[in-house]
Amino acid sequence: MGVTLSESAAKHVANFIAKRGKGLGIRLGVKTSGCSGMAYKLEFVDEALTEDLVFDSHGVKVIVDPKSLVYLEGTELDFVREGLNEGFKFNNPNVKDACGCGESFNV
Repeated sequence: MGVTLSESAAKHVANFIAKRGKGLGIRLGVKTSGCSGMAYKLEFVDEALTEDLVFDSHGVKVIVDPKSLVYLEGTELDFVREGLNEGFKFNNPNVKDACGCGESFNV
């Protein structure tokens, strides 16, 4: 199943990589943080590591380390605009609970 991007998120990431002038894709991961236990990490990747898993979604490479994939399997990263706000939204089917501020989650 892997990790995917919505069409909107893929376009947004591709535009950023083009403006940046370099980049293999985007890395999604998790880290221990917040009141619920885990938080998402999101960063550009110029070079994948040997152990990385690479998924292609709408022409954009999504790179995930094996430890994070356990928590991200089946996740879709979307890019949404709501009024004056815009940003990435993680649609993660593994989340059992999230904190009130939306910054962390647990599975």
